[in-house]
Amino acid sequence: MPRGVKLGGGVGILALVAALLLGQDPTQILSMLAGGGAGGPSAPAQTRVAATDEGADFVSVVLADTEDTWTGLFRSVGRGYQPPILVLYTDYVQSACGFNTAATGPFYCPPDRKVYIDLGFFRQLQSFGASGDFAQAYVIGHEIAHHVQNLLGTSSKVRQLQARASRGDANALSVLTELQADCYAGVWAHHAHKQRRILEPGDVEEGLQAAASVGDDRMQQMAGQRVQPESFTHGSSKQRAHWFRAGLTSGKLGDCDTFQQAAR
Repeated sequence: MPRGVKLGGGVGILALVAALLLGQDPTQILSMLAGGGAGGPSAPAQTRVAATDEGADFVSVVLADTEDTWTGLFRSVGRGYQPPILVLYTDYVQSACGFNTAATGPFYCPPDRKVYIDLGFFRQLQSFGASGDFAQAYVIGHEIAHHVQNLLGTSSKVRQLQARASRGDANALSVLTELQADCYAGVWAHHAHKQRRILEPGDVEEGLQAAASVGDDRMQQMAGQRVQPESFTHGSSKQRAHWFRAGLTSGKLGDCDTFQQAAR
């Protein structure tokens, strides 16, 4: 499968993507931490679920592993990594991004730098055909990747571009952001396995299936709707699995530049 991302929007999206690019690969952006991610002590993880909950324990373990991995990657370029705050909730939650219900699924809120997860989503993930611990770990890794994008300044740049973009171009930018987060989740898994051997036989397949199961085309089909690529905000099943595998295979942030790919 080709590495490029085919998206609608023509000249408009190319112009927006060009505005986002800084003429440097992501490793250089990481070294600059253009998003102002430095400053202040690390905030401890917090939950709203009983500490004895097995699901909560699993999420906490994965979160700790992502912190170890991203701390090392940031340290390698002389910078500090600030871990996000974890909020586990049931049914609904109020965040700096507004009021959200469990129907939203796991999400990351840039203003408060918190990852919000309703453990019930993992049961839904199984109904999508994605089961296993690493399928769940992929979901967590993806949300942590949004935090990384926030620290790098990517999130704020995308929001600024979306504010003056057409709906189609805004959707296309959202897709590029989500696919990059899939790739960053793969980068985390690559280094975590290299350093701590976290992957077992079958885990990679679980992660790829999880990525594919939450593609926009699959979600629309499961809802009985016609597949409408112009309405995608997260990417197709093939795109999501492809970019997760790209990061997992190489472990290089430079291989996750979905914006550069779209600009070609």
